[in-house]
Amino acid sequence: MTRSDLQIRNFQTKFTATRAEDENGDLSIEGYFSVTGQETELWTGAYEEISTGAFDETLGNDIRALTNHDTTLVLGRNKAGTLELKADSHGLWGRIKINPNDTDAMNLYERVKRGDVDQCSFGFNILEEITDWRDDGTVKWTITKIDLHEVSVCTFPAYEGTGVQARHTEVEQHHQKQLEQRKHKMKERLKKWH
Repeated sequence: MTRSDLQIRNFQTKFTATRAEDENGDLSIEGYFSVTGQETELWTGAYEEISTGAFDETLGNDIRALTNHDTTLVLGRNKAGTLELKADSHGLWGRIKINPNDTDAMNLYERVKRGDVDQCSFGFNILEEITDWRDDGTVKWTITKIDLHEVSVCTFPAYEGTGVQARHTEVEQHHQKQLEQRKHKMKERLKKWH
């Protein structure tokens, strides 16, 4: 299944603000923007997981690092060499090279360094996923392939309402389909009796 709507997911993480030991003394913010292989509860009975390998084919995209998903606050970009991203068995790791001449970037760097800001989100489209309608009435979506657009260091990350609403709609449609199938089976049984 492909979802054309931009999705946003968030994670509590442990970002670090570092200064390189070399003569340049480059500043960076680094940490995991996503953890793979862990189930997240969207609401009671509905779960989502990003599978290991979901980011493998998207890291060549033109990806930006933003502050709070604000496209006017660009911290880095992989095509410019100021954003480094790697997918591994734990998730999507990234390092943003901070521009010391950018006051917004320096302010964020200091907030991360103090521990005031330590969360992240990422914006993407779902290219492939598996839906598991479980016998106990719960559902789990496993995202297997992602089209990544941006990663963000955030003050208050949250699941985007439209992404969760799309999941709710899918569950409602599934339940309606099950109800229609039960009605049809009942009608067929009644026809046999007459």
